[in-house]
Amino acid sequence: MTTTIADPAIRITGLTKSYKKLSVLKGVDLAVERGTIFALLGSNGAGKTTIVNILATLVKADGGSAIVDGHDVAIDPADVRESISLTGQFAAVDERLSGRENLLLIARLRHQADAARIADDLLERFSLTEAGGRKVATYSGGMRRRLDIAMSLIGNPSVIFLDEPTTGLDPQARLEVWATVKELAGRGTTVLLTTQYLEEAEHLADRIAILHEGRIIVSGTLAELKKLLPAATVEYVEKQPTLEEVFFAITGGTSPEPQEQ
Repeated sequence: MTTTIADPAIRITGLTKSYKKLSVLKGVDLAVERGTIFALLGSNGAGKTTIVNILATLVKADGGSAIVDGHDVAIDPADVRESISLTGQFAAVDERLSGRENLLLIARLRHQADAARIADDLLERFSLTEAGGRKVATYSGGMRRRLDIAMSLIGNPSVIFLDEPTTGLDPQARLEVWATVKELAGRGTTVLLTTQYLEEAEHLADRIAILHEGRIIVSGTLAELKKLLPAATVEYVEKQPTLEEVFFAITGGTSPEPQEQ
């Protein structure tokens, strides 16, 4: 299959999947443009992880087609795996090793020529250089997730799947991961992000799709989705600080920039 830069990084057409009598995906259509962050929203059990697992060649679809970086997941699974990386809901790091040792291990498993340089570059890129020699067991949740994402970038995949990357993280750690995801897209990586956190999608995504009962029920930019609802009535009230603002004021952390209304 010939791929051009104008082709979407991911294209899903009529995707279906059932587990015994449970129909999980009922004809999903989706396109993700290159170098963008695409958020797939849905409640638990909506089928988000099933879509990611099909795209990552871990699960076979029952029907429809899925193209990733120009390769059909059913016909060319090996080529798909060369083009992607997957970060699951929990950080896949070895706590007994240091951060640098984790990176070295993955670089050598992927037959990279200069594993030491790659490890050091990624530690610097993800602000982990000072912690690189420490065992991962001593890392915070945000540091572990950043290391996990760094490991997934070894080999320079063009597409990365982040399956609910901030599950279980505290507010400060979530901000660290958000910054990392934005940096990925800024370098041209295509990011498919699954999440059940609406604020996360609003803060990060170029485009958003909502998966409900096995189907994409709406897809578009944040501005386009907001137009689906009638304009709000403007009322002037005294603004009270949000819990998030209180949290960061007390802890001295940095809250995300407020969204335009």
